[in-house]
Amino acid sequence: MGTRSIFLKVTTLLSILAIEHIRTSPVLESNTKKIIIMLSQFSDSLKKLYSKLSGWVDEIVLALPNILLAVLFLTLSIFLAKNLKKVAIKALRKTTSNQTVIGVLSNMIVAAFMIISIFIVLNILNLSDAVTALLGTAGVIGLAVGLALQDPLMNLFSGVLMSVKAYYQVGDLIETNGFFGKIKEITLRSTILAMPDGQEVVIPNKEVLQNPLKNFSHNGRRRIELECGVSYEDDLEHVKKTAIEAIENCGMNINETKPVEVFFTDFGGSSINFTLRFWKNVTAQADYLAAKSEAIIALKKAFDKNDISIPFPITTLDFGVSGGLRIDEIYPPKQFNIPKNHPEYSKIS
Repeated sequence: MGTRSIFLKVTTLLSILAIEHIRTSPVLESNTKKIIIMLSQFSDSLKKLYSKLSGWVDEIVLALPNILLAVLFLTLSIFLAKNLKKVAIKALRKTTSNQTVIGVLSNMIVAAFMIISIFIVLNILNLSDAVTALLGTAGVIGLAVGLALQDPLMNLFSGVLMSVKAYYQVGDLIETNGFFGKIKEITLRSTILAMPDGQEVVIPNKEVLQNPLKNFSHNGRRRIELECGVSYEDDLEHVKKTAIEAIENCGMNINETKPVEVFFTDFGGSSINFTLRFWKNVTAQADYLAAKSEAIIALKKAFDKNDISIPFPITTLDFGVSGGLRIDEIYPPKQFNIPKNHPEYSKIS
């Protein structure tokens, strides 16, 4: 005998007993009619509840394979997520040494994997309407968050890109956004530069990534330039040869793959100016300045040894319309009572 048939017989028996009791007690008839109606309604409600619960049980029983499959898939996804994080960290370490970036990217990969897994679980449970609602809500929330946090998110992604790129790394000497210094730290929000004067400057990663950047450490060598001038009376071929030999023989271990170069640039007011260029395998600013200082010392010694003069600024006074006047015409030697056989007479005349 089924549970449902027993339940129906009990409720029917209670109704019959109640009716017989009313017939034998006419006094209670008026008060018990309402009770009978309530019992009848209660019986109908119990029937509906039982029917609904039976339907739920049927649906749960029918959905048991899907539930078991969803639980199995979710358990497998959690297990794979733990191993996926280890694999992601190992792969990211090959592209960047920034532990903060590695942690953020690995967590983002695992979060994306788990979100996809949850959507698959909902589809297995035939909850497609819930999936659609979640996607719509996530889209609206993502748009709102993106608009509200536009600049911080831009700095975040810029920091990730800078950490992954091989062109930027901590310790490089760079110049960007009008600032010159060594990269001290690259965070998810900003780049910190240590300047040569001991100060530190914090630049948003977005500004570093979107603006031109000069990296002095990327190639492992730097070109050193010296500006100098020689007298108009000096032989320029001799000057060029002397300058090149001075740099090559000064013992600085210059980069031999790049030749020492001398270019005469212009006719100055008191000298013929030239630029001397050579390369050295240095990246630090202190090493660069030390090499430049040694080159200046070597060039000065070589010029002194070969009687090549580096002239002081000279001013020529022209008192005539064409060609000017000689100094002895303006100040005759007789005015100073200097005899012709005096050594100073020839200098004045």
